[in-house]
Formats: sequence, structure tokens, C-alpha cells
Amino acid sequence: MDYIEVSIYPALEEKREIIISLLAEENFESFAEQGNELLAYIAADKYVPEKVGNICSQLEVRFTEKRIPAQNWNAEWEKNFEPVLIAGKCFIRAPFHAPRPDYPFELIIEPKMSFGTAHHETTGMMIEMMMGMDFQNKKVLDMGCGTGILAILACRMGASEVVAIDNDIWAFSNALENKERNHSLPMTVKLGDISDAGTGYDVLLANINRNVLLTQIPAYSKSLKTGDLLLSGFYEEDLEIIRKTAESFEFVLDRVLIKNRWIAARFSK
Repeated sequence: MDYIEVSIYPALEEKREIIISLLAEENFESFAEQGNELLAYIAADKYVPEKVGNICSQLEVRFTEKRIPAQNWNAEWEKNFEPVLIAGKCFIRAPFHAPRPDYPFELIIEPKMSFGTAHHETTGMMIEMMMGMDFQNKKVLDMGCGTGILAILACRMGASEVVAIDNDIWAFSNALENKERNHSLPMTVKLGDISDAGTGYDVLLANINRNVLLTQIPAYSKSLKTGDLLLSGFYEEDLEIIRKTAESFEFVLDRVLIKNRWIAARFSK
């Protein structure tokens, strides 16, 4: 999948949060700050330049755009990727890094064009949340699985059945490959969406984005019989609407992690 990088300038500090909030509502997935410039990324098939133009016009800022071909993501990753250690327990490495069997959990992840290496705050916080939970003999759903990293970890932590779903063909293929790299996991990978999930889960993991989470929380309630719902992929200012929506479907907020304005939240039902 190609992405569009939108550069917005001058994105002064007092305007940055407003810009990010408005763009997040238009399906932008991630952001990076570069001096007085804000870089925003969105899947090419969801990009509507007129909407960005309207936002920039209202806030009196300018923007430029460029297309980033899918094949470029892997080259950049291979150039910069370093192993990651989460909570002193979970070691995430690429196939070309040296093994570290001295840690309780070692995951081998090659992301290619998919999201999920634990370098991003949201994935790291989801893993940190998982480290404090009991997955023994649990049925787990990883919705929007990307590389499959969370599903693989759930397997390693003792889950008896794990279903990993993504609607992107690159992510689907990548998660299958990573499943094989990590050997003999009770994990099923599906190309699809929440309607393909089924029901009866004990734990549901969803590291996606604000808009998708808000749309899918009602379906999460049907898929999760009782147990834990872990959500990430949204900012601090979005927590209130996420919480209210989850509470309207009988979820109770138990724990929140915050890192660089990103949120991971655990709900129970």
C-alpha cells in the first residue's frame, strides 16, 4: 500500500495539537514533528487533498504532499531497525539480529510494509500492558494485527487460541510469515475485518486508530464474552470519547499508559 506524506508548515506549537486532531479525524494514521514542520501520513487510497486544504486554510498554514511507494518502507526499516526490550521481559528482534534466549519472551519480527515492531509508542505500551496480564488458556483476538506481533506474544504467554485479523493484504502476508518465524503457534491469521472475528474471546487487542476504534467498539463488545479489551493508536485528547464509548457497551476502564501523548488503555467487561 502506498502512503501520502503531507508536510504542514509553519506548524507552530500552539497549532500542532489542533492540526493533529483534525487530521486524525480524516484517517491520518501517524505524525512526526520536524522543527516548525509537521509530517502526517495517510494511506493513499484514503487521502482527500481538498480536506487537508480546507484544514490548512482555516489554520492559516501551508502544505505539500508526496507519495511514498510501499516498497520504500522496508528499505527504510532495514536501515534503521534495532532490537527492542519491553518491560525487561520481551525482546523483539529481526531475523538478522543475534538471539537472546535469556529473556522470558523473544519475538522475531520482520515488518516489511506492516505496522508493529514495538518501536512505536503504541505497540510498546500494548506489550507492556500484556506483560502484566494472564494469557494462560485464553482465547485472544488481535484486531488490525499488522506484523502479528501482539498475537505472537499472546501465544508465547500461554494463550490456547489466537486469531489475528487485518484488512491489508501486506499485513496479512507479513503476519503469516512472522507466525512461521516464531514456530508452532496456536495462531490463525485472517484477511478481513471485525465481521470475520467471531465471538467468545477472553482478550481482545486493537492497536489501530481513533476513528476505527470508535466504529468497532460495539463489535468488540459482541466478540468479547467477558475479559479484557486493550486499545491503543490514539492520543491523550481522544481518551475521553474512547472511554465514554466503551462504557456505553459495558466496559470499565482499568489502566492507562501514556507516552509522548499516545495512549494505551485496558478495559474490562
